Amino acid sequence: MNLILFHLLTVTLINMIIIFMIMFIAKKPIFDLQKSTPFECGFNPMTFKRLPFSIHFFLIAVIFLIFDIEIIIIMPMILTIKSAQMMAWLLTSFIFIMILIIGLYHEWINGMLNWTK
Repeated sequence: MNLILFHLLTVTLINMIIIFMIMFIAKKPIFDLQKSTPFECGFNPMTFKRLPFSIHFFLIAVIFLIFDIEIIIIMPMILTIKSAQMMAWLLTSFIFIMILIIGLYHEWINGMLNWTK
């Protein structure tokens, strides 16, 4: 047991040394200030400070992720139709779809889906 632990620690230490050596060797210094600035659709930014980010873009991204993950959950439900009991499958699917519809209705009522207010 001690021999296995010794080998494990030795291999881990060697891997860490190799990773750090590669990290220092492959590091490229940035000589040009223009290359380190963000690319703004081909235009040079007029100011170098960060502009405020619209929270609406963030909300749309979160809504997309939530519904995208729910679609990933729905896909295997279709494949389990033959192996599951039909009544239990229908009840589970109905409850899941109703939660989706209620969530979409809630977002619609709160105005999260409107692009402009």
